[in-house]
Amino acid sequence: MKLVIFGATGTVGRQAVQQALEQGHTVTAFARNLTKLDIQHPQLRLAQGDVMDSVAVETAIQGQDAVLCVLGAGKQLKSTIRSEGTQQIIKAMQQVGVRRLICLSTLGAGESWSNLNFYWKYVMFGFILRQVFADHQRQEALVKSSGLDWTIVRPSALTDGPHTGQYHHSFPSSDRNITLQISRADVADFILKQLSDQSSLYQSPSLSY
Repeated sequence: MKLVIFGATGTVGRQAVQQALEQGHTVTAFARNLTKLDIQHPQLRLAQGDVMDSVAVETAIQGQDAVLCVLGAGKQLKSTIRSEGTQQIIKAMQQVGVRRLICLSTLGAGESWSNLNFYWKYVMFGFILRQVFADHQRQEALVKSSGLDWTIVRPSALTDGPHTGQYHHSFPSSDRNITLQISRADVADFILKQLSDQSSLYQSPSLSY
């Protein structure tokens, strides 16, 4: 498949790029500064730009089979650009006709208040994370109302450890939200599996497979 990965230099994004290439996909890596990626592969395309640049985003999405959105929150947690960037990506997908969106919501929003990893961060960083939490909620609302074929993946804990395989679904399947408690490599692997796993796909009413 041909994929574009937004947030390709983040911890999960870099893993997703590497593992997608290993699986034989053609990958367009999109980030503001791609010198951090440090991956060379004949099936890797680079698209350096700002996610708020609608022309750059639309150009990167044109001709792709699927979009992986693994945006970070910027250099400072107060720079909560995740939802704004996601909105630009959704608009571009609607414009060029790409339907499949897999979106990572990294701090755990909505029903994942029981996520102890997020709750600890929320207590420790209180005021700043309130803004980030609100941004995640807005991001997920944008994805759900997009009319695209979407899956939201919420890792409940990110570690640098080995593959744990501790996948658990904590939401009704009809919601198409998946919470995972796994390592970064496992998160990337799980995201890529969603490209062909219809069980975690929210289908637009107008589409059928």
